[in-house]
Amino acid sequence: MKKNFLLLVLFISLFVTAQQKKTEAEKSIFTAMDKTASVLIQKSKANSISIGVVKNGKTYTRHYGEIDKEMDNIATNATIFEVASITKLFTGLLMAQAVTEKRISLDDDIRKYITGSYPNLEYNGTPITIKDLVSFRTGFDKDLPDNSELRKNRNDTSYIGFKKMDEEYNRAKFFADLKNIRLDTLPGTKFKYSNGSVNLAAHILENVYAKSYETLLKENIFSKLDMQSTGLNLSENAVVANGYNKKGVVMPRISDNLWKAAGGLKSTLDDLAKFIKYELDTKNKIANESQRNLLDSPTTWNGYFWDYIEVDENGQNCWKHGGAFGTQNMMLLYPERNLGLSIIVNISDDDTANSLGEAVIKLSNELLAANNLQTGIYGYKLINDDVVFTYIHDKKLNPDLVKSVSIAGSFDNWNPSDKNFQMVQKNKNTFELKIPMKQFEKNKTHLFKFVINKSGWVEAPSNAINAEKGGDRNLIMILQ
Repeated sequence: MKKNFLLLVLFISLFVTAQQKKTEAEKSIFTAMDKTASVLIQKSKANSISIGVVKNGKTYTRHYGEIDKEMDNIATNATIFEVASITKLFTGLLMAQAVTEKRISLDDDIRKYITGSYPNLEYNGTPITIKDLVSFRTGFDKDLPDNSELRKNRNDTSYIGFKKMDEEYNRAKFFADLKNIRLDTLPGTKFKYSNGSVNLAAHILENVYAKSYETLLKENIFSKLDMQSTGLNLSENAVVANGYNKKGVVMPRISDNLWKAAGGLKSTLDDLAKFIKYELDTKNKIANESQRNLLDSPTTWNGYFWDYIEVDENGQNCWKHGGAFGTQNMMLLYPERNLGLSIIVNISDDDTANSLGEAVIKLSNELLAANNLQTGIYGYKLINDDVVFTYIHDKKLNPDLVKSVSIAGSFDNWNPSDKNFQMVQKNKNTFELKIPMKQFEKNKTHLFKFVINKSGWVEAPSNAINAEKGGDRNLIMILQ
């Protein structure tokens, strides 16, 4: 009896300790979110900031400020926002589903699925394939509609011209302009962000499934993920949050008479968290396909309509920005770490995206810091007359995603492509480079970082004694 009692006491003690650790971990997440919002609200000048974090399957949300100044209308998880180009990810998922279901092939000529004849959609006999289309590499010489002139001289009233163009543009004009498209390069070779490509994908989906694009969204994404407040055309009673420009003027909503596949969705933070959780599921074939390196790029890639996907010390990370006239949203996923973020601000100007990007990077770094703990001097050792740099990729991550590791620093003009600083792979996870000490200036502080695939800049471990305390968190090397 006494033994059983002691075991019960031990069990209760362990349970309480586990709960305390869990509470502390969750508190640290909210603290990081609060810190991020405090900086972002100053930098972005937004009235309202909404932050959603999905970590290890659990969702954390917080809202700051107010939608409209002096109205005390703080956003909630049910507040509806325009999410603009985040819509493209939904279109990409549907295309990825069509591929996994073998309804289309990545190597198919896109004209196989387009209504009408388009002999112009090839370059020197090479057609545009599905994988070129979803990777933003069609070779189109212009977007549809072509708003290049409006973009040349943007100002505070440019939105009026953009909105007018979109209101006057329809599917008939889209297909007429598609016949006049010229390819200025070989498909699959040059990245060019294009709303027209995404709307063309929606048309292809409608022909493949014999259903409307909106129906496909509802049946294959919204209903499956229980996204009850997300849609292209919401009910008349739905209230979409106001968005503003930098002068505090209320901005209009996006207009779209095409398929709305490039930027027409409205959604809530609660629904976006469900979407993030779906995309983070590494066992989900459709999500995995939508993030895949389709063109086997040695640096970054786009998967299915992502802005870019790269690899750093925390594995694959997927980025998407959505910008409407009055709101902006930045989404970042680390599937291998089971972490996803979404930050929404109800302001939109030329600097907003940069402020959002900085906020997302800082928040993700803080939430991932525990995965990158190193003591002592990190990154290099002095052996005889050589500096031996060493990078070890976390064994919990997929090593096949690491195509290369290089060193960029103050000694090579921060150039990750410098052929003299490309590391040698010693085994699946370890990269090394030996450089004669005499090549570095003595008694000088050298700063450097490891760079994965020439694009993923590795953050210095926070507890390494040679890590910068501020700035860009570089590694420090001093040679006596």
